[in-house]
Amino acid sequence: MNKHTSLKARGSLLERAAEAYDFQKLFAPPAATPEAEIPPVEAQPAPIAVAPPVRMESVAPRWVPMTPVPFTLAKPEAVPVPAPKADRTGHIDREALAEAGFIVPDAPVSALSEEFRIAKRQLLIAARGDAAGPLPKGRMILVCSAQPNEGKTFCAINLALSIAAEKDVDVLLVDGDFAKPEIPAILGLETGPGLMDALADPALDVERCVIRTDIPGLSVLPAGRQTHNDTEQLASAHTQAVLESLLAHDPARIVIIDSPPALAASPASVLALHAGQVLMVVRADQTSESDLRDAIGLLSGCETIQLLLNGVQMAAGGRRFGAYYGYGD
Repeated sequence: MNKHTSLKARGSLLERAAEAYDFQKLFAPPAATPEAEIPPVEAQPAPIAVAPPVRMESVAPRWVPMTPVPFTLAKPEAVPVPAPKADRTGHIDREALAEAGFIVPDAPVSALSEEFRIAKRQLLIAARGDAAGPLPKGRMILVCSAQPNEGKTFCAINLALSIAAEKDVDVLLVDGDFAKPEIPAILGLETGPGLMDALADPALDVERCVIRTDIPGLSVLPAGRQTHNDTEQLASAHTQAVLESLLAHDPARIVIIDSPPALAASPASVLALHAGQVLMVVRADQTSESDLRDAIGLLSGCETIQLLLNGVQMAAGGRRFGAYYGYGD
């Protein structure tokens, strides 16, 4: 630059250098050279290799013996049952007993309590024995009926409550209706391990399943777990040993078993084999003579069978138990 050079600004140095040296032309890409047109080539099919024929020789079939593999059906694991408490106790709901029409301990004498006073006396005489001696296994009493809804559970509970009032007797009420156990619910007791658990587990002491109630002289043994082979379980030698242990535990104990209906469930006939006395509940105007005969035939494993008429309506001038004590109508 000299004094004759024009001072007129023509842009920055970078702009003027780019104009002087034509950077755009310098860095422009070269012109593309047209390529020669290549004629298309038709694709030729690849040659297929043909394998030479293979001669197949016939082979005679040969029998290969198969070694049988033994198949073992795995047994289902038993569901563990929680061990019962060492000393099970329970409170009897007396208000529920009164509302349901049962005998209430320490309540005024009623016609119902008087009827069971008469019924229990014959059973106790046979259990304790007379001049001829006690009845074999007479302290184990089975309460049964021919069909459902004839009052067997009602009579079993009332009989147990009445016998518990005796001064020198303890009563064990056993719920032997394994398919439809009702005794704990009626008395307001908790269910839990019971007779069937002790029968299924030889290591379980049946006395640990017994519930001591707050009614003096009355204990309850629940039915326990439900099973599909209760009849076969009851017919086992272990069952006989367990039931005999219930009697041997206390010489003053009377065992009352509430059985399933004889014509509705097979365990009743097996339980009769273990009992010394059977109390057959007959519902007035409901139990037919044919049902009664069939039921007694099924319970013939016990030689001593007595009938108890339930639901009878007394005619005017007949029994009016309770009135003598001032509590009747």
